Amino acid sequence: MIGQSSARRGGALLVTLVIILVAATLFAGCTTGTENGTPGSPDRLSGTLSITGSTTVLPIAQLTAEAFMAENSGADLQVSGGGSSVGIQAVGDGTADIGMASRDLKDTEKGKYPDLVKHVVAIDGIAVVVNPANTVDSLTQDQIRGLYNGTYTNWDEVGGPDLEVVVTGRDSASGTREFFHETIMKKEDFVNTQLEKNSNGAVKQTVVQTPGAIGYVGLGYIDESVKALSIDAGNGPVAPTIQNIESGTYPIARELYMFTRGEPTGLAAAYLTFISGPEGQQIVRDEGFVPLSGNWAAA
Repeated sequence: MIGQSSARRGGALLVTLVIILVAATLFAGCTTGTENGTPGSPDRLSGTLSITGSTTVLPIAQLTAEAFMAENSGADLQVSGGGSSVGIQAVGDGTADIGMASRDLKDTEKGKYPDLVKHVVAIDGIAVVVNPANTVDSLTQDQIRGLYNGTYTNWDEVGGPDLEVVVTGRDSASGTREFFHETIMKKEDFVNTQLEKNSNGAVKQTVVQTPGAIGYVGLGYIDESVKALSIDAGNGPVAPTIQNIESGTYPIARELYMFTRGEPTGLAAAYLTFISGPEGQQIVRDEGFVPLSGNWAAA
């Protein structure tokens, strides 16, 4: 009888221990982080995310990625440039998780990658820039087109100094070039002497180093090293500023995108939500772009 009673007590103790262990495991599952981002965790997200493409979107991606990783130390976001076409191809082919682009998909890309999903992350203006020594402060859209198609070859033909025009633009992988070609050039050919650069930064550097150069860059690349020209679309010169883009008065503005293959999940979904949230959009504004909350309308 004593042996049976001891056995019963031992069995009851074992059951109690099992219950305690199960409860502890469930409680731990509610307080520690996972790759899916369990609430209450200091490191809610983990994994690697590759982001590539547009050099216009690049500063936004780099800074929001840094801020996102600071809040999620288990996340590793790898960001690189290369141009909009590179980003779209990379995400479409599955070699990147997110493709950055400063233009929408071409018809050929829609056909080749039908499952790509577009996410608007910011609004940007394209600024036409010259060397600060150039006395020209504003141009009409027709004058800009004339400089880029070779109609004008000297700055004195558009009210500037007696100086040869050095036309500088982007290469064929650039979404900024695509938008500029449609909006300003009206799909006319660029002059064959145009210097083609593979990034906004390279265009800017050429303008800084070349007194007669003209170039175009995303709004976020403007600083005191270049002169951003006002553009007259028929109602007087308008400067490329966040306020003028938000009001719709600046004529060269467009949306900036990140593309995913299908609807985003996991880390990609969390990162895109972060960009569109208050902290991400503040970074967008701080970098000289227009946040999504702005009252922007395409001119």
